[in-house]
Amino acid sequence: MSRGAAAGPKGKKKGASFTIDCAKPVEDKIMDIASLEKFLQERIKVGGKAGALGDSVTVTRDKSKISVSSDSNFSKRYLKYLTKKYLKKHNVRDWLRVIASNKERNVYELRYFNIAENEGEEEE
Repeated sequence: MSRGAAAGPKGKKKGASFTIDCAKPVEDKIMDIASLEKFLQERIKVGGKAGALGDSVTVTRDKSKISVSSDSNFSKRYLKYLTKKYLKKHNVRDWLRVIASNKERNVYELRYFNIAENEGEEEE
């Protein structure tokens, strides 16, 4: 008798849905949200191939938010990596950072570095 052979139905692959909130940089016209959406669609890898999203991954945009939803397992860290890569490519990585939201578990926010606080400490 093999162990675990008749263990019942296999569990479904869990899907994931993540959001990138770009409200502050979009309001200040530092970045274009449409270009971030296009960048993610071109760069997200599915099955080892970039840009071949198929039906498993969808990237959608609402005003200042981008939603990435997946039918299969999808890493939140991978989404952060791609967002940081986009910021570096557009030379705004020095002013913006990608931070997980305090309120919701699967939301990333683009925020400015607190440069004013650092300057105040140096003067004292």
